[in-house]
Amino acid sequence: MPSIEISGRRIQTGCPTYIIAELSANHHQNFDDAVQLVRAAKEAGADAVKLQTYTPDTITISSNQPYFRIGGGTIWDGETLHDLYAKAYTPWEWQPKLKALAGELGMDLFSTPFDSTAVDWLEAMHVPAYKIASFELTDLALIRCVAATGKPVIMSTGMATLSEIEEAVEAARSSGATGLALLKCTSAYPSPPEEMNLLTIPHLSQAFGVPVGLSDHTLTVSVPVTAVTLGACIIEKHLTLSRAVPGPDSAFSLDPMEFKTMVEAVRSAQRSIGAVQYGPAPEEEKSRIFRRSLFIVQDVKCGECFSSANVRSIRPAYGLHPRHLAEVLGRRATRDIVRGTPLSWDLVGPPEAALSIPEP
Repeated sequence: MPSIEISGRRIQTGCPTYIIAELSANHHQNFDDAVQLVRAAKEAGADAVKLQTYTPDTITISSNQPYFRIGGGTIWDGETLHDLYAKAYTPWEWQPKLKALAGELGMDLFSTPFDSTAVDWLEAMHVPAYKIASFELTDLALIRCVAATGKPVIMSTGMATLSEIEEAVEAARSSGATGLALLKCTSAYPSPPEEMNLLTIPHLSQAFGVPVGLSDHTLTVSVPVTAVTLGACIIEKHLTLSRAVPGPDSAFSLDPMEFKTMVEAVRSAQRSIGAVQYGPAPEEEKSRIFRRSLFIVQDVKCGECFSSANVRSIRPAYGLHPRHLAEVLGRRATRDIVRGTPLSWDLVGPPEAALSIPEP
């Protein structure tokens, strides 16, 4: 079973799902909000917090040319890329402090770098892993830079063709990544559940021999739960203190209560998967007595024939197995039997043919 390790934690199908709270821009450039988000992630049951490490100038350039203005029906239409990222980026000087806080709370903290200077910064922070965003999956130089750190790498695959994923995986593996995981992702914000195509999850794992998870931008609990049943071992979700507070990512983020509900549902779903098993589970043993069995349902005199009028298959299961009903009907009672008596073989005489055989 393919796996990776982050901070000594094994991540693979069958192990507890690794749940990542993505902070992204939901701190609204307020450090106290960022601290609250980290604490909320812990209270909601997340295993890790993820940041994004860039500045407007490391991810794009300031330009009013049409190429740099957002359109196409997104929630950010009309803005320039530079202006959007100026509102969304996480100040770098916050990040070591947030990592220290996450560590105190027992969570991992790592980040998505967007250029080599961000990788250098994160290496100095001693992050335990790296994330490659869907939009950077084709930036092979960045992938090689991240992989060369020797840390585990998680790559989102939103928009990517199978050949693009293959190219990115080869870049990471050939450059020293010690562990690699892929996340199924739909790069729409928010994502409609009907466009998630979660059957891609087991196919990705089979195609590349890596653990696979889900980077989810829907506002549902059912999508990550379904992903876990299909083998996802990582769930990444955006966390916000409140969707009512406007922000670049608020519209497709879960609030703390929703995130906690999602975590609990994912944990419950994973526990329910279990293994292939037939026969009664331990908790079912006490219910076996309420199955059906053969009972006397009318008083029967000694020598009287058993019939469908006086013998029935009913609950509970103290009598003969219902499979014996045909064998019993037509045979005679060995003694008087009162209504409500479970039928047993000592109450049933031999077949009539056996009675007619003369003794030698």
